[in-house]
Amino acid sequence: MNNPKPGVSAHAAIAIARDVLEIEAKAISDLIASLGQPFVQAVELILNSRGRVIVSGIGKSGHVARKIASTMASTGTPAYFVHPAEASHGDLGMITREDVFIALSNSGESSELLAIVPLLKRWGAKLIAMTGNAQSTLAREAAVHLYAGAAKEACPLNLAPTASTTAALALGDALAVALMQAKGFTRDEFARSHPGGTLGRKLLTHVRDVMRTGTDAPRISDAATLMEAMLEMSRGRMGMTAILNDDGHVVGIFTDGDLRRTLEKGVDLRSTRISDVMKREPSTIGPDKLAVEAVEIMERNKVNQLLVVDRERRLLGALNMHDLFRAKVI
Repeated sequence: MNNPKPGVSAHAAIAIARDVLEIEAKAISDLIASLGQPFVQAVELILNSRGRVIVSGIGKSGHVARKIASTMASTGTPAYFVHPAEASHGDLGMITREDVFIALSNSGESSELLAIVPLLKRWGAKLIAMTGNAQSTLAREAAVHLYAGAAKEACPLNLAPTASTTAALALGDALAVALMQAKGFTRDEFARSHPGGTLGRKLLTHVRDVMRTGTDAPRISDAATLMEAMLEMSRGRMGMTAILNDDGHVVGIFTDGDLRRTLEKGVDLRSTRISDVMKREPSTIGPDKLAVEAVEIMERNKVNQLLVVDRERRLLGALNMHDLFRAKVI
């Protein structure tokens, strides 16, 4: 006996869609009523910061966090997304005491975020938590807590993040626009940062325009020791060094995150060859590629530095996320 094929009638499909939209609309409507002094505090905290805004989250909250960072960056508030799992493996080195860290988690108990909270506090970075649970660990540890939850998910099982992610996304937009207006971000500035500006730069700015070259791009031989690699990384101040063979071809990269993981193994700095601990086949890009393509590669591969090479993989330069920020590509 054949099982009936699953399906839904046109009437039922429309009814389901309406239910979903009504539930998600109510989640946003409920946020309006809950807005208060914490939202003002969050705006002031970011306005008074001399650093940047780092937005982070895991899973669906991570997707929302990435969009919030993008919206802020395009409306006058320098911001970028950091994956919390990568943060605990070296990317925290990008965060300074001048920055504001916005952590998104509906439960407020995401282990990946909670793992880095003590380090953020130790460095003095300010923490804003956006959660659906004011009693959660993340909410209690934050300098400011913004409620971004929903009484009910649109998912019929009340499990899949739907209404809660919509609420968080809308609240992030509200925060970005409030900051935009508080800074007096003008129509001309918006134009410069979109088709006539940032979007224009995305079409016109190439990797060769923003990359570091010569001695500004750290590099060492694959015969060097780990100690020599550390010294070159310190000199270059890019959080990494390229590893080259005798012909000048790129054979690897060694980053701050790699260094931390290597030191945890208790290796000898003077006797360990960098070729034994480097990351092989690093992410690279050509000099004639658009700078926005470099951003895409970094985000896709979850790296903060890129080596610039020619067709034979000879090193031409290097760039990192800060270079792209300075060039206003992101």
